[in-house]
Amino acid sequence: MDKYEITEKIEAFAPLDTAESWDCSGWLVETSNKDVKRIMLALTITDSVVRQAENENCDMIISHHPLFQIPLSYKNIDMYCAHTNMDKADGGTTDKLIEVLDLPKGIVCGDFLRIVELDTTVDEFAHKLLKISPNLRYVNNFGVGQLHKIAFCAGSGAEFIQDAYSQGCDAYVTGDLKFHTALESPIVIFDIGHFESEIKILEVFKSLVPKGIEVVIAKENSPFLQIKS
Repeated sequence: MDKYEITEKIEAFAPLDTAESWDCSGWLVETSNKDVKRIMLALTITDSVVRQAENENCDMIISHHPLFQIPLSYKNIDMYCAHTNMDKADGGTTDKLIEVLDLPKGIVCGDFLRIVELDTTVDEFAHKLLKISPNLRYVNNFGVGQLHKIAFCAGSGAEFIQDAYSQGCDAYVTGDLKFHTALESPIVIFDIGHFESEIKILEVFKSLVPKGIEVVIAKENSPFLQIKS
């Protein structure tokens, strides 16, 4: 299949012109080869992922995360990504996270936030998140017990904490929380990890790949390891 037919399907779902201005969504490497029979899907393109693609005889890599610099050794295979445009899309990164957690469809708030109304406790919700994120950590500066309104932003979404607070949210689910941000948070913050919050987007990418194309999911893990007792 023509590789541009594949990217057209992705862009129909997550229009490229909705990506942030600083983002590098779209073609990362564009070779002269047009015919694609086998694709590797990855959250992040790394040396390991490129080697996997080569070993699996893939013609193309489609990722969520972009590369801002392309190593010369990566120039022999087509690479395409959908990043912030996929984060904003209806059914995209954060919506998929909410779906995986078996929660009601989130209300769209701005470009990146989704808000779910849910009556639960901090402990109950934390245990729900533990099922998808063994590296879960959370902040509860004011001893909140009950939750009614929870905001979500997959990936690194700490910059939207105040937005979630201004929308009356009791809690916020995201990744990559820093110390001072946590210290100053006016609401409960659940940091489930960048990797854990976004990895399920590969299922969305797979659903967008036309029939007849073989799909290989890259073997990836969070770089953070758990200490085993």
